[in-house]
Amino acid sequence: MARNAQEIDRRRDRERRIVDTTRRIAEEEGWAAVTVRRLADEMGFSQPILYRLFPGGRDEIVGRLVLEGYADLTARMTSPDDDLRHLIAGYLEFARSNPAIYEAMASFRTDFAFAAGDTPESLVEGFAVLQRAVGGRDATERTVRAELLWSLLHGVGLLSSNGRLDDALDDARENTIADLFATPPG
Repeated sequence: MARNAQEIDRRRDRERRIVDTTRRIAEEEGWAAVTVRRLADEMGFSQPILYRLFPGGRDEIVGRLVLEGYADLTARMTSPDDDLRHLIAGYLEFARSNPAIYEAMASFRTDFAFAAGDTPESLVEGFAVLQRAVGGRDATERTVRAELLWSLLHGVGLLSSNGRLDDALDDARENTIADLFATPPG
């Protein structure tokens, strides 16, 4: 039994190291530098070992990073009182400080569904944070307002993480977004 536990621990450690290495390479050199061959070389083992750990190869590893990214993003957006300004600042700071991960979250195709019965928990939790922060008269209004806030933050996040917005206006931009969503209509 102890040997089996050690094997599980070793496998988890290797998986963690692969995911961390993928993140480092992507953030330092961009996604084009992330290949199975490069990861295997960096880790010091063969490509078949990497495929044994991640049968879906690079796409599966990136999918893991995307889910971790959503969990990290949710943690940054969350506050005890569902403060909208905290959520906005946390979201945009995440996008600015993790440009490669944010790019993957925002643009890469993944195997998991959004707004479906099998949506991963980190995505469900993140959207719930958005819904609580924007409020609304009913579930439909909360959902639509959350989708619109997410869309706006997504656009600002991408533009900001690519250096296309004036950093000096970050506070004003965040305050304006908060003002747009502060009070539900009607």
